[in-house]
Amino acid sequence: MSAGHADTGRHAEPPVDDLVGIGFGPANLALAIAIEEHNAQCSDGRALRTTFTERQREFGWHRGMLLPGATMQVSFLKDLATMRDPGSRFTFLRYLHERGRLPDFINQKSFFPTRLEFHDYFRWCAAQVENHVRYGRQAHAIRPAAPGAVVDTLEVLTRPADDTPGKESILHTRNVSLGTGLRPRLPDGVSAGPHLWHSRDLLFAAGDLTHRPHRRFAVIGAGQSAAEAAEFLHREFPDAEVCAVFTRYGYSPADDSPFANRIFDPAAVDDFYAAPDEVKQNLLGYHANTNYSVVDADLIDQLYRTVYGEKVAGTERLRILNMTSFEAVEELADGVRIVLRRLITSETSTLDCDAVVFATGYQPSDPRELLGPLADECLTDGQGRLRIGRDHRVATTPRVRAGIYLHGAATEHSHGITSSLLSTLAVRAGELCDALLLDRAERDGPDGSVGGLRASEADDIAVPA
Repeated sequence: MSAGHADTGRHAEPPVDDLVGIGFGPANLALAIAIEEHNAQCSDGRALRTTFTERQREFGWHRGMLLPGATMQVSFLKDLATMRDPGSRFTFLRYLHERGRLPDFINQKSFFPTRLEFHDYFRWCAAQVENHVRYGRQAHAIRPAAPGAVVDTLEVLTRPADDTPGKESILHTRNVSLGTGLRPRLPDGVSAGPHLWHSRDLLFAAGDLTHRPHRRFAVIGAGQSAAEAAEFLHREFPDAEVCAVFTRYGYSPADDSPFANRIFDPAAVDDFYAAPDEVKQNLLGYHANTNYSVVDADLIDQLYRTVYGEKVAGTERLRILNMTSFEAVEELADGVRIVLRRLITSETSTLDCDAVVFATGYQPSDPRELLGPLADECLTDGQGRLRIGRDHRVATTPRVRAGIYLHGAATEHSHGITSSLLSTLAVRAGELCDALLLDRAERDGPDGSVGGLRASEADDIAVPA
């Protein structure tokens, strides 16, 4: 893999990448690995030229939730390479071997490493392709590289993540891969601050909290992150009360039974993509309890034992405020006051807290925000959602020849529940790599054609208004 180079001049011909990946989380990391392994096998000079941009200064994946003892909810075999190529040098088992921990891991008799260890595995992978990643750079716009009837090449405009003025650069590419991740979701009227945290920042925010006059935390939410946050705060602050607030009657267990887990198989993506819209919606509803607003059963048991044990001892620090909704928050000089409503009686009450953790989930970034006027060239379905091909390429008008590929939750409506999960990353990366190779083969025909047309003819295409 060979990284592109920024060029803001107008006289020299800028180098053109086959792909610029925006965001370097697990999705684009898996793609970088698949391309790296393809390029390592190239002997005919047909390696793909790629560059990735990432706003963070180094690789990091949900670092604020790398809580001590927290484990993955996905098998280590669903790493960044094994499902695509078990012989890859980027597998989790290869990582363990190089770290000298393979026998120790086997002796655990577990498929589920800690989140901290899996994050270290990701960093190990990222270090092997870091020459092709521009850390500390934020892509803020994508536009056609040149005027004309056909958009054959794109410009990706980047700037320092710290917004240092005068340091913009431009990457030229035939394709982009958008892996910009998810945005934290907070209730209306709530903004993150010193005493109001989204769960993604829990580890760092808790470490910075030095003044705790109320000796109380509240955790809003009923999913895995909420349960982990409640357990972490209860363990880390033994002098504090932790109030778990959710509208359900109790935490619901995740369905990780073998048949239900088939929804995460690579073949399930094909089935979902081919299904009628009504069937797609039914499948998402049937199997939402494999991933959304559910908790690992072992953690539920642990929390219940804690609550029961504290009742026996007469010192209840972990309080489960079920059937209760969060209504409002008021900043105090030394913390926050939250207003809660009991759903059964509609009675309201207040809690003064040192901090409140909102484990209220995430929402996908809209890729059209980066595309500017190019967004008007993207085709949508009857519900205004982007139309996406099986190869994860956004469908566009004939004017756009350059490829726009999507990762993550923005493709859930077309590719299913695995879109924002790790389960099929390795296989999907191989599919995207193949799509890039096919794209280049179609552009570089035996007669020097571009997309089945000679380059000199491309600007003569009639594009519908």
